[in-house]
Amino acid sequence: MPNPIAHKISALQNQLPAEVTLVAVSKTKPIEVLQMAYDGGQRVFGENKIQEMAHKWAELPKDIQWHMIGHVQTNKVKYMAPFVSLVHSVDSLKLLKEIDKQGRNNNRCIPCLLQIKIASEAQKFGLTQEQAIDALHSEAVKQMEGAIIIGLMGMATFTDDPAQIAQEFALLQSFYDQNKTEFGFTTLSIGMSADYDIALQYGSNMIRVGSALFGEREAPLQTPQS
Repeated sequence: MPNPIAHKISALQNQLPAEVTLVAVSKTKPIEVLQMAYDGGQRVFGENKIQEMAHKWAELPKDIQWHMIGHVQTNKVKYMAPFVSLVHSVDSLKLLKEIDKQGRNNNRCIPCLLQIKIASEAQKFGLTQEQAIDALHSEAVKQMEGAIIIGLMGMATFTDDPAQIAQEFALLQSFYDQNKTEFGFTTLSIGMSADYDIALQYGSNMIRVGSALFGEREAPLQTPQS
């Protein structure tokens, strides 16, 4: 039986440099669709709701890496701490401290990315560059054992202007390059379905692609409430 999702994943993977990780953004997609992607070789999935991600983690093969890419409420961190592979969207020191706490509670050190605000839209989350530097230099971060910052994430403005997107990605690439040696950064997560080709020109080694693989977003899945 044809697997169109596997075909799309294979085609995209073949276009990407070897060092770039493809995160298949599977939010709102049912288990059956994720299984098709898995059968096509995809092992890294991105979700934006912790309870939906936990539900899928329980149902799908355990060699999947689950990435949390959406805004995180501190009171929900405990539900993903046992299994999450990377949290892209750390936008406050308060959240990072909770991830550290829950990581230690689960005998894990959870990899994290600081989300830097590069978009012009007020509703998008993220730290300023100054706030990120303050956090990275803080004693709280230096003493963490349950969380580790391995890089940066950013989301460009939702616009049809590629020049603006390129400018925003360039700013984040510059900030990343200036600080990667001091802080041991390895991951720059920029680029989604509409702009990953631009992101690759600005040093991205992790792209988050959903609609280009799975089609447009569907209604949120109904999952048990905790």
